[in-house]
Amino acid sequence: MDKITLTIDGKEVAVDKGATVLAAARAAGVTIPTLCWLEGVQAIGACRMCVVEVQGARTLQASCVLPAAQGMVVKTHSPRVREARKMILQLILSDHRMECPTCARNMNCELQALAKEYGIVDIPFEGAKSSVRIDDSSPSLIRDASKCILCQRCVTVCHEIQTVGALFPAHRGFATTISTAFDLPLGEAACVNCGQCALVCPVGAIVERDDTEKVWHALADPDKVVVVQTAPAIRAAIAEEFGQAPGKAVTGQMVAALRRLGFDKVFDTQFTADLTIIEEGNELLHRVQDGGPLPLITSCSPGWVKFIEHFYPELLKHVSSCKSPQQMFGSIAKTWYAQQIGKKPEDMFVVSIMPCTAKKFECQRPEMYDSGVQDVDVVLTTRETARMIKQAGINLLELEDEMFDDPLGESTGAAVIFGASGGVMEAALRTVYEVVTKKPLENLDFEDVRGLKGVRAATVKVGDLDVKVAATSGLGNARVLLDAIRDGKADYHFIEIMACPGGCLGGGGMPIPTNWPVREARARAIYEEDKRLPIRKSHENPFIKKIYDEFLEEPLGEKSHSLLHTHYTKRGV
Repeated sequence: MDKITLTIDGKEVAVDKGATVLAAARAAGVTIPTLCWLEGVQAIGACRMCVVEVQGARTLQASCVLPAAQGMVVKTHSPRVREARKMILQLILSDHRMECPTCARNMNCELQALAKEYGIVDIPFEGAKSSVRIDDSSPSLIRDASKCILCQRCVTVCHEIQTVGALFPAHRGFATTISTAFDLPLGEAACVNCGQCALVCPVGAIVERDDTEKVWHALADPDKVVVVQTAPAIRAAIAEEFGQAPGKAVTGQMVAALRRLGFDKVFDTQFTADLTIIEEGNELLHRVQDGGPLPLITSCSPGWVKFIEHFYPELLKHVSSCKSPQQMFGSIAKTWYAQQIGKKPEDMFVVSIMPCTAKKFECQRPEMYDSGVQDVDVVLTTRETARMIKQAGINLLELEDEMFDDPLGESTGAAVIFGASGGVMEAALRTVYEVVTKKPLENLDFEDVRGLKGVRAATVKVGDLDVKVAATSGLGNARVLLDAIRDGKADYHFIEIMACPGGCLGGGGMPIPTNWPVREARARAIYEEDKRLPIRKSHENPFIKKIYDEFLEEPLGEKSHSLLHTHYTKRGV
């Protein structure tokens, strides 16, 4: 590609033709502040924080949308630029409800950080303010229009990455707001609750619903047996909330911290991830052998399931009837485990710690009461869990490692990799191959389905059958596969789809920021833990064998079907 040379703050910089001034500055090691810009996704110049001074230009220019030109001379921090940015911040803050000490994004807010960086001590602009409009209709997300700075990041992610289109700008001028179709409450819109909007929001205008008080109340109730399950992705990310770099797995310390919070038992969602593989693997074999609808598509991601319910209901027959590991755990905890300890389902209180805001919606679905009561009582995100640990004065990083409790804490490497995009597919292949061939796999690592971006496809020889598989994450990528299925162009047996880009490691409830380098670091931690575990195949988990012998009887049997499988709902758009 052709190169051009420009001067930034007195330094010559060579960049590819077509690069923006913002990209050129970053290549030169110069940081230009942004609020609306999202790398590789959005460059609209809406916030104007990235303005620079260009020699020969009459006005300051937004560097995120300004193409770099040969011989251009740019100043990024001249007095004129700094004063302009300061005024822009003051104007944004003049219509921003500033309750920083009580805001969920306090100390992790891009607007707050810039205000500090630019020394904003007063707001000289007075006048009308946007009304306080808090939308708490969603079980997963809370929107506060009075904190919105109209950066449109949420709109871009919802439209361009997730292709859901639940949010968009409405009205003009001072009345502009981010809204839903017909200004419906978010809980009534065609929102899939994925929370990617909350991940990219630079302020506290969209946050997860805080359910921590429900958990504190349950922990203080002497009549409740309060158990907690933790999703695979949590162990690879929660340390970030305590100042650690992404990619540090703290499984044992996380268990110790949860035990100190007062949970009666600390279990692992990976147990029911292994259970999911047994049920879903047998479902795949049943469909292949008996002519059921193919491809079979995984059902672990509630955001993805709601997406197909809204936008492709005619393809619901392709989705596995298996519940997600979270919901399988709730059913098992309030039936089999409750019987083991002599308790009734209503005596149990099940808490899930998930990377996903859509899990909050999932646990409240009317289909999720197979134990006789709500199977999972409360879902906490990674961020909420970290807040609880801090509130209790527990320093997670100083704790000694502890083990999960048996029996619902025993899991395999196959379950660990559920957290990464392609992990469910890989785990299923490890088991399906050995069930069909009766031979051990020589190589457990299916590299072709690994990776965080795009659609990955592979053909795996399972006995006499060439099994064609695909894995992807992000609902925009899911739409590509679904269109191919609808048009009869998807020649696959098995497809894994995760709602969030990168899979659960990029879930809407994970630490902020979550970007591609962060996702990749978390994925490395997940795969390293898989390699360290003594058992790496779901069907070799001894407690999985035990639960079938003592309770479930057989995969896809009457009892397992009633507790571990579900159905779906056709929804409107």
